[in-house]
Amino acid sequence: MKLLFKFFWALKFGALALLLSACAAPPNPADYAQETPKLELRNYLNGPLLAHGMFTDRSGHVKRRFTVKLKGSWEGDTGVLEEDFEYSDGAKERRVWTIKDLGDGRYSGTAGDVVGTATGVAAGNALRWSYTLKLPVDGKVYEVDFDDWMYLIDDKVMLNKARMSKFGFELGQVTLSFQKL
Repeated sequence: MKLLFKFFWALKFGALALLLSACAAPPNPADYAQETPKLELRNYLNGPLLAHGMFTDRSGHVKRRFTVKLKGSWEGDTGVLEEDFEYSDGAKERRVWTIKDLGDGRYSGTAGDVVGTATGVAAGNALRWSYTLKLPVDGKVYEVDFDDWMYLIDDKVMLNKARMSKFGFELGQVTLSFQKL
């Protein structure tokens, strides 16, 4: 009887573990293919935008808040996105992206403080944007991996969640709300 009880317990535990592992699968842009409104970067990142954001550490504590004034423009399949950051401590920063629409929801991008080329995949209302950023901290520069997820809420608002990591260890998250002006 004890052996039968242990067998059923192991079976239930195994089924639960399998169920939980299926729930833990990371998102994929294709998961959002049917979501609307459809995110078209050429449309959304064209003209002026304003974003508000914050950086939280691994514990979830807000470490830095900021606003970003953005201006996007496109010629054919190439866009330029100018980002002017102003942090709550008064610091300012500028990043200028050159974004290439590769077709089929795929994008690439470069910027002066980005290592190599960023890659993006869009489907439905979502975009996954991945890149390595040269991040200055206390007089040193660290190369930090960003895994950005952007979700178009309506024709004016897009939300962005980014996971920052180094050597696979999460350093914190960036949360942004974009408003098309």
